[in-house]
Amino acid sequence: MPERVLLTGATGYIGGRLIRPLLASGVALRCMARRAGHLRARVPEGTEVVEADVLEPETLGPALRDIDVAYYLIHSMGDKGTFRDKEREAAHNFARAAKAAGVLRIVYLGGLGSGDDLSPHLASRQEVGEILRTSGCPTIEFRSAIIIGSGSLSFEMIRSLTDRLPVMITPRWLRVKTQPIAVEDVIAYLLAARSADLTGSHCFEIGGTSVVSYGELMREYARQRGLRRLLIPVPFLSPGLSSRWLGLVTPLYARVGRKLIDSICHETIVEDDSARRVFDIKPRDIATAIDRARRQEDSRFAETRWSDALSSKGPLRSWGGLRFGSRLVDSRTIDVPVPPHQAFRPIRRIGGKTGWYYANWLWTTRGMLDLLVGGVGLRRGRRDPDHLAPGDTVDWWRVREIEDNHKLRLFAEMKVPGRAWLQFEVEETKTGSTIRQTALFDPLGLFGLVYWYAIWPLHALVFRGMLRGIAKAAREAPTAKPAPANANPHSTATPPS
Repeated sequence: MPERVLLTGATGYIGGRLIRPLLASGVALRCMARRAGHLRARVPEGTEVVEADVLEPETLGPALRDIDVAYYLIHSMGDKGTFRDKEREAAHNFARAAKAAGVLRIVYLGGLGSGDDLSPHLASRQEVGEILRTSGCPTIEFRSAIIIGSGSLSFEMIRSLTDRLPVMITPRWLRVKTQPIAVEDVIAYLLAARSADLTGSHCFEIGGTSVVSYGELMREYARQRGLRRLLIPVPFLSPGLSSRWLGLVTPLYARVGRKLIDSICHETIVEDDSARRVFDIKPRDIATAIDRARRQEDSRFAETRWSDALSSKGPLRSWGGLRFGSRLVDSRTIDVPVPPHQAFRPIRRIGGKTGWYYANWLWTTRGMLDLLVGGVGLRRGRRDPDHLAPGDTVDWWRVREIEDNHKLRLFAEMKVPGRAWLQFEVEETKTGSTIRQTALFDPLGLFGLVYWYAIWPLHALVFRGMLRGIAKAAREAPTAKPAPANANPHSTATPPS
């Protein structure tokens, strides 16, 4: 009988990356989420999904029943208010439920750091580890410094600042030393902990082979991107002021980024290297970690992102004109009282003779302008009015990814000063479905930024009307059976260079 594993935090950055390697190792995987409908469409077929909340202890018993190893990857980094009290309560609830269910091992990922003046966030993460390790249920805790990987908060902050600012005033905390670790190495440690020949509870410090400062991280990223960046050190700019400045430069980080800044004022260097002796893992250096993060970000939009976690985003809502890394984002949602397959049907039929559900004359005008500058315009239409596959054309778009009844991602092949994507996602809710529409733009230089902000008001009008039109078409569509799944639902065409 395969080992039974519970994965919490499966909608988060690290948890999302653990799903496939755990399944590949042959375990019977159960994923736990506060909103099961949000997760079911994102995990491979056959993965068990249960709905439970660590702050509602009565829900944990069924989730932990018959489990051998439980991964505790829940953090309240994005929560407001008394997050330490919530994390403490959540850890106690989970530890008691795990012990009562006879769980053989808990695996937890916390934060690296030492001393009595840790930031509230880092101190809370270490307190959670101590609660789990002293609960009576054997626990392996890993403590890491910043994690470098495509979509990670730390990497996106470095990327955003370095891409955006040719001259940076660097406060004192940017010279603090840290020992970053590649996300692939973190995943390797977490996987190895499941079957490690250890008894009782243990705490391991993990890091890469390089000890650097945040300033050196930025210089290495700039070197790999071929950018010239001037860093001017100054003795002022406290962490509090720095976090507010970060919120202005990279708005999407305004809430989470402040807690990150608060956590890096002290050195985070591995002092106990026992992890290297216990686990047969050779961590990467920082140059390799950044190189892999850059390549994966461009080729796959990242497997998971820190912002995918419900706890970091807060309530699902719309936003417009915000930055994520070097990309600009315009996203909105609408609820429809129909099942996902019915909500996805008008999305699957978009473009071609069906049109774009709002102001088709504007789309036609934009297509004519594109033809005038040597683009493809709207003349290509689409291959089939009802079905799409990766690589298909949809007017001036090309299908990059299609997951029937859940996701459609289109890449723009019209003439624009940058790269553009349009994505639709459908998630099941208790009352039907939520449709999320997201436009992303990777601007090319200053002209790309001017282009985005010049047409953003028009985009907001058109995309908002399009989403309402899709919702209307979904509500009025005749009830139909779910479309058959694609042969390879995660297949993605080769991205542009």
